[in-house]
Amino acid sequence: MNNPYYLTTPIYYVNAKPHLGHIYTTMLCDVMVQYQKLLGKDAMFLTGVDEHGDKIVKAAASASLSVQDYVDLISGEFQNVWKNLHIQNNDFIRTTEERHKKVVQNILQTLFDKGDIYLSQYEGYYCFGCERYLTEKEMDSEGKCPDHQIEPEIIKESNYFFKLQKYLPRWETMLKNNSNLIQPDQYYKEILGTIHELMKTGEDLSISRPVKRLQWGIPIPFDEQFVTYVWFDALVNYISALDYPDGEKFHTYWPQAHHMIAKDILKPHGIFWPAMLMAADIEIFQNLYVHGYWLGLNDLKMSKSMQNAFNPLDLIHSIGLDSFRYFLMKEMTFGSDSKFTDEALKNRLNQDLSNNLGNLIQRTLSMIKKYCNGNIPPKNPEMDYIIKPANLLSDASKNYHSCMQTFQFSKALDNILEIIDLLNKSIEEKKPWALAKTNDPELLPFLRLLMDGIGFCMHYMKPFLAEKFRLFTEITGLTVRENFPGKLQEILYNESLPENWEILFPRID
Repeated sequence: MNNPYYLTTPIYYVNAKPHLGHIYTTMLCDVMVQYQKLLGKDAMFLTGVDEHGDKIVKAAASASLSVQDYVDLISGEFQNVWKNLHIQNNDFIRTTEERHKKVVQNILQTLFDKGDIYLSQYEGYYCFGCERYLTEKEMDSEGKCPDHQIEPEIIKESNYFFKLQKYLPRWETMLKNNSNLIQPDQYYKEILGTIHELMKTGEDLSISRPVKRLQWGIPIPFDEQFVTYVWFDALVNYISALDYPDGEKFHTYWPQAHHMIAKDILKPHGIFWPAMLMAADIEIFQNLYVHGYWLGLNDLKMSKSMQNAFNPLDLIHSIGLDSFRYFLMKEMTFGSDSKFTDEALKNRLNQDLSNNLGNLIQRTLSMIKKYCNGNIPPKNPEMDYIIKPANLLSDASKNYHSCMQTFQFSKALDNILEIIDLLNKSIEEKKPWALAKTNDPELLPFLRLLMDGIGFCMHYMKPFLAEKFRLFTEITGLTVRENFPGKLQEILYNESLPENWEILFPRID
């Protein structure tokens, strides 16, 4: 296979149904995968669910279901949501699958045999929401977990530990030699700070739970009295889905692996996972990308544990999937937090899509219908000077691709919105209705340049507006020689428009 690209979401915890946070993360990845495919990459997209741990047992009991029936139910919910959202993942992994259990136990045994796992007693503050021990520094001023707003319990028990400290200096050196491994930069700096703190405390990683406290987990292969700690289990999904160690998919895709996570799980992915990979003699991922939170009431993170999440599917039914997808990708600056409000949604969609892009398309098609009897004017290279967007197009294309590669989708879209603004302003300046009255020879080439500019923008917005792109091509017959055209001369259309067409971007009220 040529040009492989491998992208993963975190595997989502099945103690509740999918919410906005899950959807945003997955849509980020889906947009990136569609973009990579348009570049000609062989893109592999993995998502899935984490089905082990204390919280799952408690959630199943609350639902009056067996644990297996419960995880089957919620796993199905996630898969149905991704199908309804047209998410194009290649694989969906569950941590209760045999293919996953086999790899987890393989790695555990390997690390135990080389002396990187040992039995010891530990006492600490355990957050059942995070399913891990917290340091005092990680708790807020009231001694609570900042993500779940609950006080951790003090637990003392024997467990198996992974020699995390053994690999921290090596990981720190790798990071200092390549600051792009973790992006954006604030999370790279946060991980370096966490590594420094961990090396001061000498803390290793607890990787098991005693069966007397938790039965629902992957058994430790060298001691039946313990099951695997949920994070050590869950992180392995990224390679178990590729049939590690001998699978063709592993050898093809893992060298080009990229992970997407939310910032609340930065420590496991930014410290535990690379240390585990080093211990198992597996090369490190290419990039770890970290996004912020969607904030709701009182600027609190939207999440199921905070009970302030809503069902985005209800909103999608009313405004359409493309509009919802566009809002999420444009409104949040990647890496930072953003507010999700009805007002922000309405303003963003009406300004960017209805007033700007939608109005440009509708006015241009209507003028061609009125002034050209619906016949799209032919190209006239001698009159390209009418708009002169060549430098802007070249710069916009270059900046767009630079932003897209690092998930800076909002900034990537800004480059295309700038061209849309230029085309709208050119209509007001050129006044094609006045040109029509005097049969000015600039009218037809001007309308054609508008169409070519629209076609250019629609191609660059395709990863975000796939359905609207399809509808526009049905109306106009838009085609290009390459998926991301570099010049207006590459834009091709049918000779004429249909009698009627659908308004692509109606206003949101």
